[in-house]
Amino acid sequence: MQLGDGSALRRIAARATAMAGGLAMAVVTGLAVAPAVHASPSATGALRWAPCDGPEKSGAECATLSVPVDWAHPNGPTLDLAVARRKATEPGARVGSMVFGPGGPGDSGVQMVVGNVSRFSPEVRRRFDIVSFDPRGVGAGNPVTCSTALLAERPSPVLKSQADFDATLAYNKRLRADCRARTGPVFDHLDTAQTVRDLDALRVALGERKLTFHGSSYGTLLGAQYAETYPRRVRAMVLESVIDHSVPTTLDFLHAEAATAQDSFQEFVKWCGRAADCALHGRDVHAVWQGLLARAGRGELEDPARPGTSMSSSDLVNKIAFRKFYQADYAGLATAIAGMEASKPLPASPTSVAPLPTATPVFCSDWHLPVRDYRDYASLVTMMNTTAPDLPHLLPLHMTAACLGAPTANPQHRLDVHGAPPILVSNALHDPATGYPWAVSVARQLGRSGVLLTYEGHGHGSVTSGPCMENSVNSYLTDLAVPPRGASCPAVPF
Repeated sequence: MQLGDGSALRRIAARATAMAGGLAMAVVTGLAVAPAVHASPSATGALRWAPCDGPEKSGAECATLSVPVDWAHPNGPTLDLAVARRKATEPGARVGSMVFGPGGPGDSGVQMVVGNVSRFSPEVRRRFDIVSFDPRGVGAGNPVTCSTALLAERPSPVLKSQADFDATLAYNKRLRADCRARTGPVFDHLDTAQTVRDLDALRVALGERKLTFHGSSYGTLLGAQYAETYPRRVRAMVLESVIDHSVPTTLDFLHAEAATAQDSFQEFVKWCGRAADCALHGRDVHAVWQGLLARAGRGELEDPARPGTSMSSSDLVNKIAFRKFYQADYAGLATAIAGMEASKPLPASPTSVAPLPTATPVFCSDWHLPVRDYRDYASLVTMMNTTAPDLPHLLPLHMTAACLGAPTANPQHRLDVHGAPPILVSNALHDPATGYPWAVSVARQLGRSGVLLTYEGHGHGSVTSGPCMENSVNSYLTDLAVPPRGASCPAVPF
């Protein structure tokens, strides 16, 4: 099959921008299971659409959807979720509404619809109203709000003793109390099981008998749990860059995250070895990178985005390498590394702890991955550094520390889906955040409904990665044409 030109790569970059935040899962202790609520949600009224606020004339329309704070008490207090849509560009060919489940958690679906709808193919935009929303705790959807000063006091996730572990537990408890007081009652109802009910209420408000859904990254957890809860209300569902919410232990989870991240680094090294235009071609890439990590650890590495300011080793890994891996921008990463290596060292100085997403409590409410004590934590750090020697301080480890002691309303479990139509599971072979084995696992858990479509390339996201992927996804969404089981699409050349 003929592959596309550079336009496909530009779409990949645009898609990765929309998915910034990607996957950074939580490790938590405590367990508080919310009551199961399977009643059909109902919207409090039709959505009242109006042009979205903002200086740009985007063409997007915005509305609000009122839903219960706690679906276990549907007649209790409510909150308003921000919703946005772009109408199908060819009304005569319109199939219906397609709801996009944003990633993160922390990504704004409203901002994506207003400013980056190009992450969807022209055919999908032609045939569907593109609709998304800010999930509870995110954006304009009753965002988690915490004291800025208290957030700045976050302890380093590099724990060196039981005293550090205990101090982190105490800080987390204090921060949760502050965020709960500032955010309001929704703070205790941020989990994806609650958002599943929000999603079905949105389906009702849109007037759709069945849901057409595209979930990306963390949005795949929302889609999978929707299919589990309301299998016969699904028309079509794409799960792109897939989270496996059945991972049973902290060790299994962090090992999977470290392994898929290191795989992307190894793919980068291999590419640089064969690409004459790589800025590090002919060099020992591992050695160059380890040199930068050492400089960052001493506070001597200048942040390219903030001249005169040092960059931490954590930011080097998560903000430089990982962002390029998301976009499959290996040439850009090599150029950035070469530029930093050539930069003049700064005077050694301590580096600050980077802030975590304010949607961290959403992570904590969805994952029960306990850490007993400092010795247990230290063993996990050792395992991750052994599994991913080039990528210490990965964000999932930061989240481990940030969610210590938090309760879990929606703990992980294997999917139990009966009666759903075919669900398209899409993943790159070399995804830095949601590894390919997770997609294989989720497709199997979906049973007869799971159809895995493999993109034989790189990056976080895959549905518009070349004409093979794009056409397969388009045909499924518009005509319900399901790819053959075991289908794959070739990688788009760098």
